[in-house]
Amino acid sequence: MNKLPSFHASTRAGVAALLFLAFVSTSNGDGPDSVSFKVDSNLKVAVAKVDISPPDGTAVTGHVRPTKGFRDRLHAVIMLLDDGKTKAALVTHDLIASSSAVVAGFREAVANASGTPLQNIMVAASHNHSGPKWESEPAWSRKVVKDVSAAVTEAAKKMQVVNIGYAEDRIDFNINRRKMVEGRSVVRLNPAGPCDRRVKVLRFDDGRSLDPVAVLMHAVCHPCVLTWGDKWSPPYPNGYPKMSADFPGEAKGFVEKVYGERTRALFLQGCAGDIRPNLPGFPYRCGDEADMRAIGRGLGCAVVRAADRSAVREELAKRPTVYPIRCAIREIEVPAAKAGKAVRCELQALKVGPYLFLTLPGEPMVEYGFRLEKAIADRAIPIVVGYANGNIGYICTAQAHKEGGYEPTYSDSGPGAEAVLVSESLRLADRVIGDVFDSFAPLKLRPKK
Repeated sequence: MNKLPSFHASTRAGVAALLFLAFVSTSNGDGPDSVSFKVDSNLKVAVAKVDISPPDGTAVTGHVRPTKGFRDRLHAVIMLLDDGKTKAALVTHDLIASSSAVVAGFREAVANASGTPLQNIMVAASHNHSGPKWESEPAWSRKVVKDVSAAVTEAAKKMQVVNIGYAEDRIDFNINRRKMVEGRSVVRLNPAGPCDRRVKVLRFDDGRSLDPVAVLMHAVCHPCVLTWGDKWSPPYPNGYPKMSADFPGEAKGFVEKVYGERTRALFLQGCAGDIRPNLPGFPYRCGDEADMRAIGRGLGCAVVRAADRSAVREELAKRPTVYPIRCAIREIEVPAAKAGKAVRCELQALKVGPYLFLTLPGEPMVEYGFRLEKAIADRAIPIVVGYANGNIGYICTAQAHKEGGYEPTYSDSGPGAEAVLVSESLRLADRVIGDVFDSFAPLKLRPKK
């Protein structure tokens, strides 16, 4: 694992002090908020934030339980991107999955409102276990599509030039939940199991102040702090009694409060199929408000540290000025859990400058992220996104299928899926990175696939 970064800028004022000598102040005064810097870029973005909370009392999915009221609201946050030639969009939302119906609804709304091609729109869920099921609430889902369309229409009128900073930090609250005991896979918190504790952070700046236009965070952990856990766990033996966006919502709210009203925060879930919050119990307990603050704000602090660090003068000097957008999408078939059948799904590669987003349509185990990153890390900055553009359930490794246990039992795909998903994802990466002969050769010279 990478060590903690050596430089921690824990407050906005501290970062502002470092930057003040490097950047030109605006005419409004000499405080931290008056610091500005030049942004030279071909990339324009706009962000829309939409409250998608359902009516009170709507059934929650994931960890089913009765709820009344909201701890916090659920949102969709949409980022529009335009490099002058190509448009793309990232749709993030506080639901449990990006099923085909969810993807179709969001893509239609964003495409119609912004002119973004459908195939260039990524739809990614946080995998929240305290929200509604899209297909079960048709009236609410229709309202969400309408509200998103209206918000994106307004956002598309406010596209602004930005550049992108990138940094990583660490979290300590996630843990692997699979352990082999006497030859059996059991659900148990396993500190020795594989786990990705990195937080990847992109900040989008227009240069008008040290507060970014948007912050995009990527972390790996099931959002199931406030769920049901042990039936005996105080203070919620029947599960957490309210609807919530769980720790991604707490983290996003924290980041937005730090930077003020002009900043919007987006959350992308990684390969969290076997990663959950470290809340000990039998096999684990439901979290409470103290846990939510520790976990959600812990993530938020890591995000702010990384975002602030990526805006110091040395890092600003490294930022590209050109951010080409390239997108590739493909429907494939992977072997099903039942012999002789196949599962159809969609993969997408979206590259914005050096940043490469690769999607997996369900709950990939953490090893998928490690494996895909290792294969392309010297060619782009990889961000592997789970729970995006479809939902085929748990996406297990071939080794996990041999071991058995909870995730393979509920997996629609079989042990042969890993090889197909990895190879096809890397082929899509080749297409958008563009450094492999097959991806740029004239059609007549390309080998048949």
